[in-house]
Amino acid sequence: MGDSNEMVINLVVLGRTQTGKSAAGNSLLGSSDFESVCSPSSVTTCCSLGRSCRISGIIRRNGCEIALRVRVLDTPSYPHSSLSKEQVRDSVRSALAHHFGEEGLHLALLVLRADLPLCPDESDHAIQFIQELLGPTWKDFTAVLLTHADKAEEAGFREEAYLHSASSTLLSLLSSVQNKYIFLDNQKSIIKEERAIVLRKILNFIRQNKYQVLLPKHNKE
Repeated sequence: MGDSNEMVINLVVLGRTQTGKSAAGNSLLGSSDFESVCSPSSVTTCCSLGRSCRISGIIRRNGCEIALRVRVLDTPSYPHSSLSKEQVRDSVRSALAHHFGEEGLHLALLVLRADLPLCPDESDHAIQFIQELLGPTWKDFTAVLLTHADKAEEAGFREEAYLHSASSTLLSLLSSVQNKYIFLDNQKSIIKEERAIVLRKILNFIRQNKYQVLLPKHNKE
């Protein structure tokens, strides 16, 4: 976690092509570390670690403000337009072990688009992939990040209405991860206040998990 006046959280973003993984990572970091563009093919081809500066005004401990540092591992999408499942899985697994093997991973963020329906096959593939990466306790260390929430809201679906109308596939996925989900407004994600709201929700998930970490390993068990 760092010294008593600082807290470090380790995150990884996972998901399909063009869901906004890299953009979400940039929003969490408050930077533009990761390339994020619209493209007819998968943009991210290798794992990359981004680090935020010290962030103030997010958390307090024993009446004192604690600085927060965020580390985000950006990953190739799965499915990928040019990499096989095995190549993506092995690349992500190796990067997790390299960057978070000692300190541990606090939370994996499964990035989905709020403005597109989640199909059963897509959900099954995502869950299987995360299970292979994180192991049997994946549910404790996974949250769903719903990007493009602004587009869903423009269509008349604010959070409550969205969940009321959501497919059973999405609701089942959210239930499996103890309803750990966050809506990310892509239009506001660069705003400091919006970023603070998202980070506080992530910290709350980590707190609910009693600050446990997952220690990734190089082996394939």
